[in-house]
Amino acid sequence: MSQTTVPGLKTPPPLADGTLRIVPLGGLGEIGRNMAVFEIDGKLLIVDCGVLFPEETQPGVDLILPDFSYIEGRLDDVVAVVLTHGHEDHIGAVPYLLRHRHDIPLVGSQLTLALVEAKLQEHRIKPYSLTVAEGQVEKFGPFECEFVAVNHSIPDALAVFIRTAGGNVLHTGDFKMDQLPLDGRITDLRAFARLGEEGVDLFMVDSTNADVPGFTTAEKEIGPTLDRLFGQAEKRIIVASFSSHVHRVQQVLDAAAAHGRRVAFVGRSMVRNMGIAAQLGYLQVPENVLVDLKNVDNLPDDQVVLMSTGSQGEPMAALSRMANGDHRVQVGTGDTVILASSLIPGNENAVFRVINGLLKLGAEVIHKGTAKVHVSGHAAAGELLYCYNILKPTNVMPVHGETRHLIANGRIAVSSGVPERNVLLTDDGSVVDMVDHKASIVGQVECGYVYVDGSSIGEITDADLKDRRILGDEGFISIITVVNRTTGKIVTGPEIHARGVAEDDAVFNEIIPKINAALEEAVTATTEHTNYQLQQVVRRVVGTWVNRKLRRRPMIIPVVLEA
Repeated sequence: MSQTTVPGLKTPPPLADGTLRIVPLGGLGEIGRNMAVFEIDGKLLIVDCGVLFPEETQPGVDLILPDFSYIEGRLDDVVAVVLTHGHEDHIGAVPYLLRHRHDIPLVGSQLTLALVEAKLQEHRIKPYSLTVAEGQVEKFGPFECEFVAVNHSIPDALAVFIRTAGGNVLHTGDFKMDQLPLDGRITDLRAFARLGEEGVDLFMVDSTNADVPGFTTAEKEIGPTLDRLFGQAEKRIIVASFSSHVHRVQQVLDAAAAHGRRVAFVGRSMVRNMGIAAQLGYLQVPENVLVDLKNVDNLPDDQVVLMSTGSQGEPMAALSRMANGDHRVQVGTGDTVILASSLIPGNENAVFRVINGLLKLGAEVIHKGTAKVHVSGHAAAGELLYCYNILKPTNVMPVHGETRHLIANGRIAVSSGVPERNVLLTDDGSVVDMVDHKASIVGQVECGYVYVDGSSIGEITDADLKDRRILGDEGFISIITVVNRTTGKIVTGPEIHARGVAEDDAVFNEIIPKINAALEEAVTATTEHTNYQLQQVVRRVVGTWVNRKLRRRPMIIPVVLEA
């Protein structure tokens, strides 16, 4: 297999006529931030534009976007953005892309575009959109796109088959092969077989569950478990799930209706998304089941179900606030909390923290590890092998997954008969060119993280995040000193103040003579010193002492003024 790290990769060569270039700008080596750019004959087609949610090592960050710098100067060449489905890791960055050019056409299914348009409304952007359905073929510049129904954990998901002069690409988006889906819409393997006969030059395929053997459990198996749990619960039931998981919400509504309970949606995105799904007919709401959260307190506890966001332990989501006791819904003894979702890698600590908080409040917490309350939306190894055997692709480029997932997917491709040299394991920013049905990695473009931090976009750097981690882990020490410019003598200070350091400020009295001596020596040694040089002297002296004496590495902020 062509490895993800290719030594010496540089800026790719100019694109030759008739060659198709593929550049993933997110979704490789990570779960989220999915985005791929296709280029031929001077035109660009984008598939998906999602966000990545921050980990604990990225304090203060709200969202992480794909790096648009590769296409920023060529937005007029973008003929369309094709969105495979409505999950945040595939559509969440669309508003930030459209800030650069509002009229980029958005292409997707009815539900996908409805969710995107609601999000864009919050950003005061009115998009130009085109609704498509399975079996539909549309032409966008030099790209002809055929849309194929695929089954996922959200309705209306689509794979896209891209025909170009440089070759044909099948991009699955996220998918699985549930044979008994709740909405009856299966992955269209007949279309896959037909496209395989036509010729799939490059198969870009979901890798999230490539290291999971066998087949993904059917969604219908969750219903009986929820029914049993609802029958056993004596007080309120709180179900946490993704705010776009229409199928899971449908099962909760059905179970609630069967047990005489009323359901209230908790969390702004849950209320918004389920309202859209119900309006468009994707969510069937039983009569007299829904109730506004404001009226829940008027109902007996054994008649209440709260459908909430926060299944991934997001700090500001409803479930996390319940666990911390700062939500209007107060969780107590006898309540049942069901986490109806999988753990996204990197969120484990946050989720377990929420579980522990709920248990301390007396609730019973049920999750995927203790009961069948969730199934994945991604194809496992057995399903992927079926796809390879049906399609017989010439080249394979695993997408959507961490490195281990991409490698596992590549091995499945090889086991199905794809030549090892034709399996491309790429990174974000890798440049793949396809010519004469052969795909190869030809270069690398800049592709870093773009952080959304409050109202700032792309202004926070990795260095800033490092400073935040140091402040959080080690604290900081400030040293203020006034030096006589002529004599080199200390006029005032040093005044030392520490925050986030366990020791009292008095412990730093020992270092003051050393700071004085070092500063006086630096001032008298040369008349051409700068304030920055003197501050560095203080930083070195204090840093060495603190590291040796206190075994800490705090942020040190020296201020030297010359009088």
